[in-house]
Amino acid sequence: METFSNIRFKIDTARQFQKFSKRLFKTHTEALQTMLDFFVYNEISPKESFGPNGRTIANLIKKRFNAMAAMMKNIETHGVLPTKTMLELLFESSPQKKSGQAPLLMEGKEADPEKEMFFKKVERAIEMEREHTDLKRDYGQLRLQFIDLLNKVQLVKGGFGKPRLQLEMSVEEFEKLKTKIAKH
Repeated sequence: METFSNIRFKIDTARQFQKFSKRLFKTHTEALQTMLDFFVYNEISPKESFGPNGRTIANLIKKRFNAMAAMMKNIETHGVLPTKTMLELLFESSPQKKSGQAPLLMEGKEADPEKEMFFKKVERAIEMEREHTDLKRDYGQLRLQFIDLLNKVQLVKGGFGKPRLQLEMSVEEFEKLKTKIAKH
């Protein structure tokens, strides 16, 4: 036979618990035990928030929109402006039509050295921009690999002598990294 214990609650809280308990459980003891098991099993505190509500979702969406706006500004600053600059260069510095000269179109006439030089400069500028973008991408990848490698280095203090650094990485991973870096 099980014994019971009295616990003192405020009347409003006790009534609210009794209504809740009667609706979902056979006994008050079963209701309370299920609640306790839930918190213990999930290792959470009843004082914790259980996820997003309307206000937190709105804040999350605002943060994501702000992040997206920042990314777009970054793209405009670093991605679009060089192209815009090249286009401005193309229209501002293009060879001007000389008086009495036919339109600057390719109509099978002899090549204009001034135009050819201009277009070669524009092509070289575009090529340099591509190279710059590739170098930035490669630098970012190498930087991440280096940070990952640094995170695998541990300080080992021995009983004798100076502390030393030890790389926590399998031989296969190390060889793969060496090969990957050698290709760059």
